This record gives sequence, C-alpha cells and structure tokens, in this order.
Amino acid sequence: MEQRMLDKVRALLHKAESTEFPEEAEALTARAQELIARYNLDEALVSVGVGRPGDRAVVVEQPYAGPKAMLLHVVADANRCRSVWHRERGRATVLGFPGDLLAVELLFTSLLVQATAAMLRAGSRQDHYGRSRTRSFRHSFLSAYAQRIGERLRQATEQAVADSTADLRPVLASRNAAVDQSVAELFPQLRRYRGGSPTNHEGWLQGRAAADQAALDHTALTANP
Repeated sequence: MEQRMLDKVRALLHKAESTEFPEEAEALTARAQELIARYNLDEALVSVGVGRPGDRAVVVEQPYAGPKAMLLHVVADANRCRSVWHRERGRATVLGFPGDLLAVELLFTSLLVQATAAMLRAGSRQDHYGRSRTRSFRHSFLSAYAQRIGERLRQATEQAVADSTADLRPVLASRNAAVDQSVAELFPQLRRYRGGSPTNHEGWLQGRAAADQAALDHTALTANP
C-alpha cells in the first residue's frame, strides 16, 4: 500500500479510536475501510496470477485471549485471509496477500480498541452475594462482540460483491485457493477453535450491542463470493 494512503488510513483510525462521539467514530472508520477496500480490490484485479500469499504475526494478548482471537478470525476471513491462533505463544499467524494482511492488522487493531473501550465503559459486575462476576461478564462481552462483528462482516461482504461492476468471482476464488493452500502447507494439523459457550447473559447482550455500534460500511469490504 502506498505510504500516503497508509498514513491517511492510520490517521482516520486513530481519530476514530480517540473521539468520544460514536457517530464520528463510525464515519471515520467507514472512510478508512473504504479506502482500504478500494485499494485492495484494484490491486487484486491488476495482479492476477502474480505473487504468493505471505504471513504476519499478530499479538493476541491476555486477558480474554480467546475472544480476541475470534475477533481476529472474523476480520481476517472478511479480507480473504486466514488466522491461526497459537494459544501458548500469545499470538496468531495471519496468512493472505500483502494488501489484505495490512487491512486485517489495521482493522483488527481498531476494532479491538473500540471493543475494549466499550467493555470498560460497561464497568464491573457482581452477583447477588457480592462476588465478582466481572471476568465472566467481560469474556462473554468480547465473545459476543466478535460473533456479531462476524455476522455484520458477512452481510457487508456479500453486499460488496453484489454491488461490484466487475466479475470478481474468478479473481477472489483464485486468491482464496492460494491462501488455503498456504495454510495447508504450513499448518497441516490444525484444530478448529469454537470459543466455548457464554457464561454471562448480560455480558453477551451488551457485547452484541457494542458490535452493532462498531463502524462498518457495506461499501468498505470485499470478500469471498
């Protein structure tokens, strides 16, 4: 990605993370996503058959590393990438083409900042006996946030492909196949992480509500046909 474009995207996301006004954050993040998607779509169309998927490490820190890994997965999937979580190492490997990898890193970081801020604003929790329920609340909050973001991304990506004037299916299918092949070569014995069941109903509901307020725009993403 050209440095000028990259600087502009980073500046927009920084403002989205810093503002106290949800409407402003949504507009800024949607604009950043739009710039990324347009650039990567153009790059995909002009570089058919050129290059191979790469990979990069993304830190997935405790606490609540499981839900954070889930969030990374749905963001990666929406951008034609795949994520492999190394639980013991505190990181994940994301595989994809260069522009898509950069998009995943930028968007995951921004969404994680937004999710964490919303979670902290929700405060701590106790049960009827005064025992802390904060950990279960926050784990469920972030799990629900990741799931809901995944639903919104799938809806957005389907709409983006439908709205395109170009026939993206052969190009995207070829890229998806190349990424899947790289995953199979590097990680032949993967196990699927399902995230477990929510244990705090209030945290789950508030996490989904926070995801509904996160900045997404159907014109800003492309995905698998």
